[in-house]
Amino acid sequence: MPAPRLSFEFFPPHTLDASFRLWETVHALQPLRPEYVSVTYGAGGTTRELTHEAVTTIGRNYGLRVAAHLTCVDATRAETLEIADAYAEAGVRDIVALRGDAPKGADRFTPHPDGFANSVELVEALAATGKFNIAVGAYPEPHPEAADSRADVEWLKRKIDAGASRAITQFFFEAETFLRFRDACTKAGIDAPIVPGILPIISWEGARRFAERCNTHVPPRLEEAFTHAIRDGREDLLALTQCTVLCERLIEEGVDALHFYTLNRPQMTRNVCYALGIVPEVSLQNVA
Repeated sequence: MPAPRLSFEFFPPHTLDASFRLWETVHALQPLRPEYVSVTYGAGGTTRELTHEAVTTIGRNYGLRVAAHLTCVDATRAETLEIADAYAEAGVRDIVALRGDAPKGADRFTPHPDGFANSVELVEALAATGKFNIAVGAYPEPHPEAADSRADVEWLKRKIDAGASRAITQFFFEAETFLRFRDACTKAGIDAPIVPGILPIISWEGARRFAERCNTHVPPRLEEAFTHAIRDGREDLLALTQCTVLCERLIEEGVDALHFYTLNRPQMTRNVCYALGIVPEVSLQNVA
């Protein structure tokens, strides 16, 4: 069975220490030959310049294909498209187009009066430029603002029809969650690739908080297993096993690409890839 294609998500650093951690993460994961890497965009556009700097630096210094996240939050249409143009001028051809989270302190997303109202409008505008390969988000479990899972499938179809070429899902803990969603998308006529988003668990408490914000179901058996593993000092071993088994199940069901949310901490992502039999590329110069 061929190894899956890989992609990794990073976030832009806010401090000098965080900068070192980002570059260490990129350096550690680059040998796994990712198809591309992506860089997130903070709520309310708070990391706009940092994202641009990280995207261009990774592309220039590491020779990786980089996808820049772009959202609709707190910017006019003209400002958002100016950011996209700046990426195009820097040689970036991949955009992850998202509505974006509400700014800090706000209960929910409110469009800028002169901005894009949602991700469909953003995708349409980016597609009209003809400059980008566009990816979008997908939700195998109902988005916190969605009426039900069917609404998420319908909304994804609108984004694909607007010009997106692939989708990356929110993370999930059980393979069947993704597989049911993939089947529903196929039934709805969505034929673009849907890549599962994988969250290697670095901290169970952190993963649970993240799941609560994203409306991701936490299986009781997993909660119980981590409770015992933390008590016995085996949290990392369980995290590695859980993520590896999840990925193996997806691969067995025909998934040929995995997108890892690295949280700028490479060790667990790298160990999962090793466990899947994905070996790093070694320069002959380094072993001569």
